[in-house]
Amino acid sequence: MPVMDRRRFLSLSALGTAALHPASRLLSQAAPLPVTLTLDKPTGRKIAEDFAGLSYESAQLSDPDFFAGDNKQLIDLVGGLGQHGVLRIGGNTSEYCFWKADPKAHGVSANPLQDALGPDKGNKAPQRRVITEQAIHSLREFLDRLPGWSLIYGLNLGQGTPEMAAEEAAFVSRAMGSKLLAFQMANEPDLFYKNGLRPSSYNAQQFIAEWRRFFEAVRKRVPDASFAGPDTAFNNDWLVPFAKAFRNDLKFVSSHYYAEGPPADPAMDIPRLLRADPKLDREFEGLQQVTKETGLPFRLAETNSCYGGGKQDVSDTFASALWGADYMFRIAQAGGIGVNFHGGGYGWYTPIAGTRAKGFRARPLYYGMRLFRQASAGELLDTSLSTAPDGLRVYAVQTPGGHVTLTALNLSLDHPIELALDQRLTGKSLIRLKAPSAAAKTGETLGDAMIGADGGWHEKSHEVAGERLQLPAASAALVYS
Repeated sequence: MPVMDRRRFLSLSALGTAALHPASRLLSQAAPLPVTLTLDKPTGRKIAEDFAGLSYESAQLSDPDFFAGDNKQLIDLVGGLGQHGVLRIGGNTSEYCFWKADPKAHGVSANPLQDALGPDKGNKAPQRRVITEQAIHSLREFLDRLPGWSLIYGLNLGQGTPEMAAEEAAFVSRAMGSKLLAFQMANEPDLFYKNGLRPSSYNAQQFIAEWRRFFEAVRKRVPDASFAGPDTAFNNDWLVPFAKAFRNDLKFVSSHYYAEGPPADPAMDIPRLLRADPKLDREFEGLQQVTKETGLPFRLAETNSCYGGGKQDVSDTFASALWGADYMFRIAQAGGIGVNFHGGGYGWYTPIAGTRAKGFRARPLYYGMRLFRQASAGELLDTSLSTAPDGLRVYAVQTPGGHVTLTALNLSLDHPIELALDQRLTGKSLIRLKAPSAAAKTGETLGDAMIGADGGWHEKSHEVAGERLQLPAASAALVYS
Protein backbone atom coordinates (compact mmCIF):
# COMPACT_ATOMS: atom_id res chain seq x y z
CA MET A 1 0.00 0.00 0.00
CA PRO A 2 1.13 3.53 -0.64
CA VAL A 3 2.07 6.30 1.75
CA MET A 4 0.09 9.48 2.29
CA ASP A 5 0.68 12.50 0.04
CA ARG A 6 2.75 10.42 -2.32
CA ARG A 7 1.12 11.03 -5.63
CA ARG A 8 0.27 14.12 -7.61
CA PHE A 9 -3.31 14.65 -8.57
CA LEU A 10 -5.06 17.16 -10.74
CA SER A 11 -5.84 20.52 -9.21
CA LEU A 12 -9.30 21.18 -7.83
CA SER A 13 -10.05 23.39 -10.78
CA ALA A 14 -9.69 20.39 -13.07
CA LEU A 15 -12.64 18.80 -11.34
CA GLY A 16 -14.94 21.25 -13.06
CA THR A 17 -18.41 21.11 -11.65
CA ALA A 18 -18.16 17.56 -10.31
CA ALA A 19 -18.24 18.71 -6.70
CA LEU A 20 -21.59 20.35 -7.32
CA HIS A 21 -23.28 16.98 -7.78
CA PRO A 22 -23.42 15.05 -4.50
CA ALA A 23 -24.10 11.39 -5.20
CA SER A 24 -26.64 11.03 -2.41
CA ARG A 25 -29.18 13.48 -3.84
CA LEU A 26 -32.21 12.34 -5.82
CA LEU A 27 -31.43 11.66 -9.45
CA SER A 28 -32.94 14.09 -11.90
CA GLN A 29 -35.96 13.11 -13.91
CA ALA A 30 -34.56 14.58 -17.12
CA ALA A 31 -35.46 12.97 -20.41
CA PRO A 32 -32.98 10.25 -21.42
CA LEU A 33 -30.14 11.31 -23.69
CA PRO A 34 -30.48 9.42 -27.01
CA VAL A 35 -27.40 7.56 -28.27
CA THR A 36 -27.02 5.06 -31.11
CA LEU A 37 -24.54 2.19 -30.74
CA THR A 38 -22.85 0.44 -33.66
CA LEU A 39 -20.66 -2.63 -33.30
CA ASP A 40 -17.49 -2.77 -35.39
CA LYS A 41 -14.64 -5.21 -36.00
CA PRO A 42 -12.66 -7.16 -33.38
CA THR A 43 -9.81 -5.23 -31.76
CA GLY A 44 -7.45 -8.17 -31.28
CA ARG A 45 -7.58 -7.58 -27.51
CA LYS A 46 -8.48 -10.90 -25.91
CA ILE A 47 -9.35 -10.89 -22.22
CA ALA A 48 -7.27 -13.47 -20.37
CA GLU A 49 -9.04 -16.14 -18.33
CA ASP A 50 -7.10 -15.09 -15.23
CA PHE A 51 -7.60 -11.36 -15.81
CA ALA A 52 -9.33 -10.80 -12.44
CA GLY A 53 -7.34 -10.92 -9.25
CA LEU A 54 -7.08 -9.89 -5.63
CA SER A 55 -4.17 -8.48 -3.63
CA TYR A 56 -3.46 -8.83 0.10
CA GLU A 57 -0.74 -7.66 2.44
CA SER A 58 2.20 -10.03 3.04
CA ALA A 59 1.65 -9.55 6.78
CA GLN A 60 -1.60 -11.49 6.43
CA LEU A 61 0.56 -14.61 6.17
CA SER A 62 1.67 -14.16 9.77
CA ASP A 63 -1.72 -15.71 10.56
CA PRO A 64 -1.33 -19.14 8.92
CA ASP A 65 -5.01 -19.89 9.47
CA PHE A 66 -6.34 -17.11 7.22
CA PHE A 67 -5.29 -18.32 3.78
CA ALA A 68 -6.03 -21.91 4.67
CA GLY A 69 -7.79 -24.82 3.05
CA ASP A 70 -10.59 -24.82 5.61
CA ASN A 71 -11.46 -21.12 5.22
CA LYS A 72 -14.37 -22.19 3.04
CA GLN A 73 -16.34 -18.96 2.96
CA LEU A 74 -13.39 -16.91 1.75
CA ILE A 75 -12.52 -19.60 -0.78
CA ASP A 76 -16.08 -19.55 -2.11
CA LEU A 77 -16.11 -15.76 -2.45
CA VAL A 78 -12.74 -15.70 -4.20
CA GLY A 79 -13.86 -18.50 -6.49
CA GLY A 80 -17.00 -16.54 -7.28
CA LEU A 81 -14.84 -14.08 -9.20
CA GLY A 82 -14.03 -16.75 -11.76
CA GLN A 83 -12.69 -20.23 -12.28
CA HIS A 84 -9.34 -18.64 -13.07
CA GLY A 85 -7.66 -15.74 -11.32
CA VAL A 86 -4.53 -14.46 -9.60
CA LEU A 87 -3.94 -13.91 -5.89
CA ARG A 88 -1.14 -11.46 -5.16
CA ILE A 89 0.61 -11.37 -1.78
CA GLY A 90 2.64 -8.19 -1.28
CA GLY A 91 1.84 -4.58 -0.41
CA ASN A 92 3.66 -2.23 1.89
CA THR A 93 4.09 -4.89 4.57
CA SER A 94 6.12 -7.11 2.23
CA GLU A 95 9.12 -4.96 3.16
CA TYR A 96 8.49 -5.66 6.87
CA CYS A 97 7.97 -9.42 6.75
CA PHE A 98 10.84 -11.81 7.40
CA TRP A 99 11.12 -15.47 6.49
CA LYS A 100 11.36 -17.76 9.56
CA ALA A 101 13.02 -14.85 11.30
CA ASP A 102 14.79 -14.77 14.64
CA PRO A 103 12.62 -12.24 16.51
CA LYS A 104 15.59 -10.85 18.40
CA ALA A 105 17.69 -10.43 15.26
CA HIS A 106 15.02 -8.74 13.19
CA GLY A 107 12.85 -7.00 15.76
CA VAL A 108 9.74 -8.81 14.63
CA SER A 109 6.55 -9.30 16.58
CA ALA A 110 6.61 -12.31 18.86
CA ASN A 111 2.80 -12.45 18.65
CA PRO A 112 1.44 -13.84 15.38
CA LEU A 113 -1.40 -12.00 13.68
CA GLN A 114 -4.79 -13.50 14.34
CA ASP A 115 -7.43 -13.38 11.59
CA ALA A 116 -7.84 -10.60 9.04
CA LEU A 117 -5.53 -7.69 8.33
CA GLY A 118 -6.70 -4.58 6.52
CA PRO A 119 -4.69 -2.78 3.84
CA ASP A 120 -1.69 -0.89 5.15
CA LYS A 121 -2.55 2.82 5.12
CA GLY A 122 1.01 4.00 4.76
CA ASN A 123 0.83 6.40 7.70
CA LYS A 124 3.69 4.77 9.58
CA ALA A 125 6.08 1.85 9.32
CA PRO A 126 4.17 -1.43 9.64
CA GLN A 127 4.87 -3.85 12.44
CA ARG A 128 7.52 -6.41 11.54
CA ARG A 129 6.19 -9.94 11.25
CA VAL A 130 7.32 -13.50 10.53
CA ILE A 131 6.25 -15.73 7.65
CA THR A 132 6.65 -19.42 8.47
CA GLU A 133 6.63 -22.68 6.55
CA GLN A 134 3.23 -23.41 8.05
CA ALA A 135 1.81 -20.24 6.47
CA ILE A 136 3.08 -21.29 3.02
CA HIS A 137 1.67 -24.80 3.38
CA SER A 138 -1.70 -23.29 4.40
CA LEU A 139 -1.60 -20.91 1.43
CA ARG A 140 -1.03 -23.84 -0.90
CA GLU A 141 -4.02 -25.65 0.58
CA PHE A 142 -6.09 -22.49 0.08
CA LEU A 143 -5.09 -22.29 -3.58
CA ASP A 144 -5.69 -26.00 -4.07
CA ARG A 145 -9.36 -25.28 -3.36
CA LEU A 146 -9.22 -22.78 -6.25
CA PRO A 147 -7.91 -24.98 -9.08
CA GLY A 148 -7.63 -22.25 -11.71
CA TRP A 149 -6.04 -19.61 -9.46
CA SER A 150 -2.32 -18.86 -9.26
CA LEU A 151 -0.03 -16.78 -7.05
CA ILE A 152 2.15 -13.68 -7.32
CA TYR A 153 4.44 -13.74 -4.28
CA GLY A 154 6.28 -10.69 -2.95
CA LEU A 155 9.78 -10.93 -1.48
CA ASN A 156 11.38 -8.44 0.90
CA LEU A 157 13.91 -6.33 -0.99
CA GLY A 158 13.39 -3.22 1.14
CA GLN A 159 14.89 -4.63 4.34
CA GLY A 160 15.85 -8.17 3.42
CA THR A 161 18.97 -9.63 1.87
CA PRO A 162 19.46 -11.60 -1.36
CA GLU A 163 20.27 -14.70 0.69
CA MET A 164 17.08 -14.41 2.77
CA ALA A 165 15.00 -13.86 -0.36
CA ALA A 166 16.57 -16.88 -2.04
CA GLU A 167 15.85 -19.13 0.93
CA GLU A 168 12.23 -18.00 1.09
CA ALA A 169 11.78 -18.26 -2.67
CA ALA A 170 13.16 -21.80 -2.71
CA PHE A 171 10.66 -22.98 -0.12
CA VAL A 172 7.72 -21.11 -1.70
CA SER A 173 8.59 -22.50 -5.12
CA ARG A 174 8.72 -26.09 -3.83
CA ALA A 175 5.45 -25.70 -1.93
CA MET A 176 3.53 -23.91 -4.67
CA GLY A 177 4.75 -25.75 -7.74
CA SER A 178 2.64 -24.81 -10.77
CA LYS A 179 0.50 -22.51 -8.61
CA LEU A 180 3.32 -19.95 -8.55
CA LEU A 181 2.90 -17.44 -11.36
CA ALA A 182 5.76 -15.10 -10.47
CA PHE A 183 7.90 -13.62 -7.72
CA GLN A 184 7.94 -9.87 -7.18
CA MET A 185 10.84 -8.24 -5.36
CA ALA A 186 10.07 -4.83 -3.83
CA ASN A 187 6.77 -3.02 -3.43
CA GLU A 188 6.63 0.51 -4.86
CA PRO A 189 10.41 1.03 -4.91
CA ASP A 190 9.93 4.48 -6.43
CA LEU A 191 8.56 5.46 -3.01
CA PHE A 192 11.21 3.79 -0.88
CA TYR A 193 12.60 7.22 -0.05
CA LYS A 194 9.27 8.28 1.45
CA ASN A 195 9.07 5.10 3.49
CA GLY A 196 12.54 5.75 4.88
CA LEU A 197 13.85 2.59 3.24
CA ARG A 198 16.25 4.39 0.89
CA PRO A 199 17.70 7.91 0.58
CA SER A 200 15.95 10.57 -1.49
CA SER A 201 18.59 10.12 -4.20
CA TYR A 202 17.46 6.50 -4.84
CA ASN A 203 16.75 6.11 -8.54
CA ALA A 204 15.80 3.54 -11.16
CA GLN A 205 19.37 2.55 -11.97
CA GLN A 206 20.18 1.90 -8.33
CA PHE A 207 17.03 -0.16 -8.01
CA ILE A 208 17.89 -2.17 -11.13
CA ALA A 209 21.33 -2.96 -9.71
CA GLU A 210 19.82 -4.00 -6.38
CA TRP A 211 17.05 -6.03 -8.01
CA ARG A 212 19.67 -7.85 -10.07
CA ARG A 213 21.50 -9.02 -6.94
CA PHE A 214 18.28 -10.43 -5.51
CA PHE A 215 17.34 -11.95 -8.86
CA GLU A 216 20.67 -13.73 -9.23
CA ALA A 217 20.47 -15.11 -5.69
CA VAL A 218 16.94 -16.43 -6.24
CA ARG A 219 17.74 -17.89 -9.65
CA LYS A 220 20.72 -19.72 -8.17
CA ARG A 221 18.36 -21.53 -5.77
CA VAL A 222 15.36 -21.70 -8.13
CA PRO A 223 16.69 -21.90 -11.71
CA ASP A 224 13.25 -21.90 -13.33
CA ALA A 225 11.76 -19.08 -11.21
CA SER A 226 9.50 -16.58 -12.98
CA PHE A 227 9.51 -12.90 -12.07
CA ALA A 228 7.46 -9.71 -12.45
CA GLY A 229 8.30 -6.10 -11.67
CA PRO A 230 9.14 -3.34 -11.01
CA ASP A 231 5.81 -2.98 -9.13
CA THR A 232 6.15 0.79 -9.07
CA ALA A 233 3.63 3.13 -7.49
CA PHE A 234 3.36 5.68 -10.28
CA ASN A 235 6.71 6.53 -11.87
CA ASN A 236 6.53 5.61 -15.56
CA ASP A 237 10.18 6.62 -16.01
CA TRP A 238 11.24 3.46 -14.18
CA LEU A 239 9.27 1.06 -16.39
CA VAL A 240 11.14 0.93 -19.68
CA PRO A 241 14.68 0.87 -18.18
CA PHE A 242 13.68 -1.94 -15.83
CA ALA A 243 11.90 -3.92 -18.54
CA LYS A 244 14.83 -3.57 -20.93
CA ALA A 245 17.29 -4.68 -18.26
CA PHE A 246 15.33 -7.87 -17.51
CA ARG A 247 13.21 -8.44 -20.61
CA ASN A 248 14.36 -12.06 -20.91
CA ASP A 249 13.65 -12.82 -17.27
CA LEU A 250 10.22 -11.26 -16.70
CA LYS A 251 6.87 -12.91 -17.19
CA PHE A 252 5.17 -9.51 -17.22
CA VAL A 253 5.67 -5.92 -16.10
CA SER A 254 3.73 -4.89 -12.99
CA SER A 255 2.66 -1.47 -11.78
CA HIS A 256 0.16 0.11 -9.37
CA TYR A 257 -2.67 2.60 -9.78
CA TYR A 258 -5.04 4.33 -7.36
CA ALA A 259 -7.79 6.54 -8.73
CA GLU A 260 -7.94 8.95 -5.80
CA GLY A 261 -6.12 10.11 -2.70
CA PRO A 262 -5.35 11.14 -0.08
CA PRO A 263 -8.59 10.12 1.63
CA ALA A 264 -8.51 13.18 3.90
CA ASP A 265 -8.94 15.45 0.88
CA PRO A 266 -12.65 16.37 0.60
CA ALA A 267 -12.27 16.62 -3.17
CA MET A 268 -11.81 12.84 -3.31
CA ASP A 269 -15.48 12.07 -3.70
CA ILE A 270 -17.86 9.94 -5.75
CA PRO A 271 -18.23 12.35 -8.69
CA ARG A 272 -14.47 12.52 -9.04
CA LEU A 273 -14.12 8.74 -8.88
CA LEU A 274 -16.59 8.32 -11.73
CA ARG A 275 -14.99 10.91 -13.99
CA ALA A 276 -12.34 10.00 -16.54
CA ASP A 277 -8.86 10.24 -14.99
CA PRO A 278 -6.06 11.61 -17.22
CA LYS A 279 -3.56 10.09 -14.79
CA LEU A 280 -4.76 6.62 -15.78
CA ASP A 281 -4.27 7.45 -19.45
CA ARG A 282 -0.69 8.49 -18.71
CA GLU A 283 -0.07 5.25 -16.82
CA PHE A 284 -1.41 3.25 -19.75
CA GLU A 285 0.86 5.19 -22.11
CA GLY A 286 3.89 4.24 -20.02
CA LEU A 287 2.90 0.59 -19.81
CA GLN A 288 2.08 0.39 -23.51
CA GLN A 289 5.48 1.86 -24.27
CA VAL A 290 7.03 -1.03 -22.34
CA THR A 291 5.12 -3.53 -24.45
CA LYS A 292 6.09 -1.71 -27.63
CA GLU A 293 9.80 -1.65 -26.79
CA THR A 294 10.19 -5.03 -25.09
CA GLY A 295 7.20 -7.17 -26.06
CA LEU A 296 6.37 -7.73 -22.38
CA PRO A 297 2.72 -7.65 -21.28
CA PHE A 298 1.62 -5.64 -18.24
CA ARG A 299 -0.58 -6.16 -15.20
CA LEU A 300 -1.92 -3.67 -12.64
CA ALA A 301 -0.80 -5.83 -9.70
CA GLU A 302 -2.07 -3.52 -6.93
CA THR A 303 -4.88 -1.07 -7.42
CA ASN A 304 -8.10 0.35 -6.06
CA SER A 305 -10.22 3.47 -5.73
CA CYS A 306 -8.31 5.56 -3.16
CA TYR A 307 -4.88 5.00 -1.69
CA GLY A 308 -4.29 5.04 2.04
CA GLY A 309 -6.70 2.15 2.62
CA GLY A 310 -9.59 3.76 0.74
CA LYS A 311 -12.05 6.48 1.61
CA GLN A 312 -15.17 5.95 3.69
CA ASP A 313 -18.40 6.85 1.90
CA VAL A 314 -16.65 6.56 -1.47
CA SER A 315 -14.64 3.36 -1.68
CA ASP A 316 -17.31 1.33 0.11
CA THR A 317 -20.26 2.54 -2.01
CA PHE A 318 -22.03 1.35 -5.14
CA ALA A 319 -20.01 3.92 -7.09
CA SER A 320 -17.01 1.60 -6.62
CA ALA A 321 -18.89 -1.19 -8.40
CA LEU A 322 -19.49 0.99 -11.46
CA TRP A 323 -15.95 2.36 -11.35
CA GLY A 324 -14.43 -1.10 -10.91
CA ALA A 325 -16.25 -2.71 -13.83
CA ASP A 326 -15.40 0.22 -16.12
CA TYR A 327 -11.78 0.20 -14.96
CA MET A 328 -11.35 -3.50 -15.67
CA PHE A 329 -12.59 -3.05 -19.21
CA ARG A 330 -10.33 -0.04 -19.69
CA ILE A 331 -7.30 -2.11 -18.67
CA ALA A 332 -8.31 -4.81 -21.15
CA GLN A 333 -8.79 -2.21 -23.89
CA ALA A 334 -5.32 -0.82 -23.18
CA GLY A 335 -3.81 -4.28 -23.63
CA GLY A 336 -3.33 -5.24 -19.98
CA ILE A 337 -3.40 -8.91 -19.01
CA GLY A 338 -5.02 -8.41 -15.61
CA VAL A 339 -5.70 -6.51 -12.42
CA ASN A 340 -5.38 -7.20 -8.69
CA PHE A 341 -7.67 -5.18 -6.42
CA HIS A 342 -5.98 -4.64 -3.06
CA GLY A 343 -7.94 -5.31 0.09
CA GLY A 344 -8.28 -7.27 3.30
CA GLY A 345 -10.12 -7.09 6.62
CA TYR A 346 -12.57 -4.22 6.73
CA GLY A 347 -10.55 -1.84 4.56
CA TRP A 348 -12.86 0.69 2.94
CA TYR A 349 -12.10 -0.50 -0.57
CA THR A 350 -11.73 -4.23 -0.05
CA PRO A 351 -13.88 -6.31 -2.45
CA ILE A 352 -14.37 -8.98 0.24
CA ALA A 353 -14.82 -7.68 3.77
CA GLY A 354 -14.72 -9.55 7.05
CA THR A 355 -12.87 -12.05 9.19
CA ARG A 356 -13.01 -15.77 9.82
CA ALA A 357 -14.54 -15.14 13.24
CA LYS A 358 -17.28 -12.80 12.04
CA GLY A 359 -17.72 -14.05 8.50
CA PHE A 360 -17.16 -12.45 5.10
CA ARG A 361 -19.37 -10.57 2.67
CA ALA A 362 -19.15 -9.10 -0.79
CA ARG A 363 -18.71 -5.32 -0.89
CA PRO A 364 -20.07 -3.24 -3.81
CA LEU A 365 -16.76 -3.44 -5.71
CA TYR A 366 -17.14 -7.21 -5.76
CA TYR A 367 -20.41 -6.75 -7.70
CA GLY A 368 -18.56 -4.76 -10.35
CA MET A 369 -16.01 -7.55 -10.62
CA ARG A 370 -18.79 -10.11 -10.99
CA LEU A 371 -20.39 -8.06 -13.75
CA PHE A 372 -17.05 -8.08 -15.58
CA ARG A 373 -16.80 -11.83 -15.10
CA GLN A 374 -20.23 -12.37 -16.66
CA ALA A 375 -19.36 -10.18 -19.64
CA SER A 376 -15.72 -10.63 -20.48
CA ALA A 377 -15.00 -14.08 -21.90
CA GLY A 378 -13.69 -13.36 -25.37
CA GLU A 379 -12.30 -10.62 -27.59
CA LEU A 380 -13.16 -6.94 -27.39
CA LEU A 381 -14.94 -5.36 -30.35
CA ASP A 382 -14.65 -1.79 -31.52
CA THR A 383 -17.79 0.25 -30.97
CA SER A 384 -18.97 3.62 -32.17
CA LEU A 385 -21.55 5.98 -30.65
CA SER A 386 -23.58 8.65 -32.39
CA THR A 387 -22.85 10.97 -29.46
CA ALA A 388 -20.73 10.60 -26.34
CA PRO A 389 -22.55 11.91 -23.28
CA ASP A 390 -20.54 12.21 -20.08
CA GLY A 391 -20.50 8.98 -18.13
CA LEU A 392 -21.52 6.55 -20.87
CA ARG A 393 -19.19 3.58 -21.30
CA VAL A 394 -19.90 0.65 -23.61
CA TYR A 395 -17.84 -2.51 -24.07
CA ALA A 396 -18.64 -5.26 -26.55
CA VAL A 397 -17.05 -8.71 -26.37
CA GLN A 398 -17.24 -11.50 -28.93
CA THR A 399 -17.18 -14.91 -27.29
CA PRO A 400 -15.20 -17.85 -28.73
CA GLY A 401 -18.53 -19.16 -29.99
CA GLY A 402 -19.19 -16.00 -31.98
CA HIS A 403 -21.81 -14.50 -29.68
CA VAL A 404 -21.65 -10.84 -28.70
CA THR A 405 -22.15 -9.45 -25.20
CA LEU A 406 -22.50 -5.78 -24.36
CA THR A 407 -21.74 -4.08 -21.07
CA ALA A 408 -23.19 -0.57 -20.85
CA LEU A 409 -22.40 1.63 -17.85
CA ASN A 410 -23.92 5.00 -17.08
CA LEU A 411 -21.49 6.65 -14.68
CA SER A 412 -23.44 9.90 -14.70
CA LEU A 413 -25.16 10.80 -11.45
CA ASP A 414 -27.72 12.96 -13.27
CA HIS A 415 -28.62 11.83 -16.75
CA PRO A 416 -30.45 8.70 -17.86
CA ILE A 417 -29.47 7.45 -21.31
CA GLU A 418 -31.45 5.73 -24.05
CA LEU A 419 -29.13 3.52 -26.07
CA ALA A 420 -30.27 2.38 -29.50
CA LEU A 421 -28.73 -1.07 -29.85
CA ASP A 422 -27.02 -2.69 -32.79
CA GLN A 423 -29.36 -5.27 -34.28
CA ARG A 424 -27.01 -8.08 -33.25
CA LEU A 425 -27.97 -7.37 -29.63
CA THR A 426 -31.75 -7.16 -29.81
CA GLY A 427 -33.68 -10.11 -28.50
CA LYS A 428 -30.91 -11.16 -26.14
CA SER A 429 -31.14 -11.45 -22.37
CA LEU A 430 -30.53 -8.36 -20.27
CA ILE A 431 -29.59 -8.07 -16.60
CA ARG A 432 -28.89 -4.93 -14.62
CA LEU A 433 -26.40 -3.88 -11.97
CA LYS A 434 -28.12 -1.35 -9.75
CA ALA A 435 -28.51 0.06 -6.25
CA PRO A 436 -30.66 2.68 -4.50
CA SER A 437 -28.00 5.30 -5.35
CA ALA A 438 -24.34 5.66 -6.21
CA ALA A 439 -23.71 6.38 -2.52
CA ALA A 440 -25.51 3.24 -1.31
CA LYS A 441 -23.49 0.76 0.74
CA THR A 442 -26.15 -1.94 0.72
CA GLY A 443 -29.00 -2.95 -1.54
CA GLU A 444 -26.90 -3.48 -4.66
CA THR A 445 -28.11 -6.25 -6.95
CA LEU A 446 -27.06 -7.98 -10.15
CA GLY A 447 -30.00 -9.37 -12.06
CA ASP A 448 -32.18 -8.32 -9.10
CA ALA A 449 -30.27 -10.77 -6.90
CA MET A 450 -27.73 -10.26 -4.13
CA ILE A 451 -24.51 -12.25 -3.96
CA GLY A 452 -24.58 -14.67 -1.07
CA ALA A 453 -22.10 -14.97 1.76
CA ASP A 454 -20.78 -18.08 -0.02
CA GLY A 455 -20.30 -16.23 -3.31
CA GLY A 456 -23.38 -17.84 -4.77
CA TRP A 457 -25.44 -15.83 -7.25
CA HIS A 458 -28.43 -16.66 -9.41
CA GLU A 459 -30.27 -13.94 -11.27
CA LYS A 460 -33.86 -13.58 -10.14
CA SER A 461 -35.06 -11.82 -13.24
CA HIS A 462 -33.91 -10.61 -16.61
CA GLU A 463 -35.32 -8.62 -19.45
CA VAL A 464 -35.19 -9.12 -23.19
CA ALA A 465 -33.18 -6.44 -24.94
CA GLY A 466 -35.27 -4.49 -27.41
CA GLU A 467 -34.15 -1.96 -29.94
CA ARG A 468 -33.57 0.62 -27.20
CA LEU A 469 -31.94 0.14 -23.81
CA GLN A 470 -33.01 2.49 -21.03
CA LEU A 471 -29.99 3.08 -18.81
CA PRO A 472 -30.78 5.02 -15.61
CA ALA A 473 -28.14 7.24 -14.05
CA ALA A 474 -25.59 5.37 -11.90
CA SER A 475 -26.38 1.92 -13.22
CA ALA A 476 -25.11 -0.71 -15.63
CA ALA A 477 -26.59 -3.37 -17.85
CA LEU A 478 -25.32 -6.54 -19.50
CA VAL A 479 -26.81 -7.83 -22.75
CA TYR A 480 -25.86 -11.46 -23.43
CA SER A 481 -26.95 -14.67 -25.12
